Amino acid sequence: MQRHLISAADLTRDDAVLILDTAEEMARVADRPIKKLPTLRGRTIVNLFFEDSTRTRISFEAAEKRLSADVINFSAKGSSVSKGESLKDTAQTLEAMGVDAVVIRHGASGAPYRLATSGWIDAAVVNAGDGTHQHPTQALLDAFTMRRRLIGRDAGLGQDLAGKRITLVGDVLHSRVARSNVDLLHTLGAEVTLVAPPTLVPVGVEHWPCEVSYDLDSVLPKSDAVMMLRVQRERMNAAFFPTEREYSRRYGLDGDRMARMPEHAIVMHPGPMVRGMEITAEVADSDRCTVVEQVANGVSIRMAVLYLLLGGNEPAVSHARTTEEK
Repeated sequence: MQRHLISAADLTRDDAVLILDTAEEMARVADRPIKKLPTLRGRTIVNLFFEDSTRTRISFEAAEKRLSADVINFSAKGSSVSKGESLKDTAQTLEAMGVDAVVIRHGASGAPYRLATSGWIDAAVVNAGDGTHQHPTQALLDAFTMRRRLIGRDAGLGQDLAGKRITLVGDVLHSRVARSNVDLLHTLGAEVTLVAPPTLVPVGVEHWPCEVSYDLDSVLPKSDAVMMLRVQRERMNAAFFPTEREYSRRYGLDGDRMARMPEHAIVMHPGPMVRGMEITAEVADSDRCTVVEQVANGVSIRMAVLYLLLGGNEPAVSHARTTEEK
C-alpha cells in the first residue's frame, strides 16, 4: 500500500484486491460480541470535514474506533475555518498535535492531494471526497458489495470483477462517485457503461475507460449491477434537464425497469437517495437493492484502508489476535 489514498486511479489491481480481502477479514469482526481490534491503539486520526456529511463521517468514525484509534472530529462549521483560517494553518495545527492520519472531505477538488504533497503535515491522508473529483473509499465499498453479491463472500477472496458489466446512471457530471467507480472498476477488470442525459455527461468522457449510452432501457438487460446516482442540485448552476418528471421518466429506475434486469443483477446507490426521482420506493426497498449493505460494508472497507495505511502487511485479524495474546 502507498502512503496516502487520494484517488481510486492510484490503486493497482493488487492494491485493490488486498483492500477488499482485508475488508472481508474486518467484516468478520462485526460478527463478534466485542467489535474491536487493538490494531491502532495509541494512533490519533482526525476527521477533517469541510463539507456536510452523514454516512461517510460516521462510517470513518466507527471504523477508527473499532480499530481502537483515538479519534478527533473536526467540522469546518463552528471552527476557525469559518473565521477565515486557511487549509495550511489548519494542517499545521493538526501537525502540532501529532496526528497519525487525516481523513479529509473538502468542497475543492484537489484539496486532499495538496494536503498530502505540501509538506505541511507528516501524516497519512485519506480522501473522503473532494469536490467533483474523487471518493476512493466509496468506490472500494461499492466494489466490495459487488464482489460479495455477484461472486460470493468466500468465493470472492483474491478475485477481481473481471467480465462483470456495471452500469452507472444519472448525474455523472457532478459525481465524484462516478469518477472513482469508473477508475476502480476498470482496474478490477469490469466493463463499465455510463448512462445519463447529454447535459450531465462530462467533457472528455471519451477518454475515460468506459462506454457511454443515453438509452437506459437498452443497457439494463445486460447489466450485472446498476448504480443510480443522485442529481446533485447543490452543485448545479444551470438547468440541466427540463423537469424532474422528465428526468425520472427517462433515467429513473422503477419496478418495470428493474424487471428487465437479469435475475442475479443488483441495484446500488451511494446515498442519499431521492426517492421518486432517480429511484422509486419499490426498487429502493426491494431485496435486490444493496443500499443498507453498502453502508455496513463501508465500515469494513474503511477499517481495511486505515489498517493498511497505518498498521501492517500481515492479515489483519490474525495480527490482532497475536497482539491480544501479548
